[in-house]
Amino acid sequence: MTKRNIVHVEIPAADLAKAGQFYKDLFGWEIQPIPEMNYTMWDAGDGSAGGFNPLGQNVKPGDVLIYINSDDIEADLKKAKSLGGTIVRQKDEIPQTGWFGMFKDPTGNVIALYTSMNPGLNKE
Repeated sequence: MTKRNIVHVEIPAADLAKAGQFYKDLFGWEIQPIPEMNYTMWDAGDGSAGGFNPLGQNVKPGDVLIYINSDDIEADLKKAKSLGGTIVRQKDEIPQTGWFGMFKDPTGNVIALYTSMNPGLNKE
């Protein structure tokens, strides 16, 4: 069974390049823009990583999203629903990376589940 650790953290940003530069200057994070996905990755160099996603109708400032490792996203979503959660997004592919799904806990916090396509190659 996969450890249930946090594998990715998304921070909303009004300007991806400025956000990347801010966190690079502040914390020394490595920044990698992915223009074709309108996304910028960050890597803290200690095993923690994530990305900056653009603000939009469904992403507001403060909507930080954490991704938890999952061996079976469908089963975890089903269990979350049985415990009073709400499914926000069924399992979906992140091209050449892995799969994710999202739920709201009973309080309304959105949490994502993640399974790597290449678990031996990715730290995520």
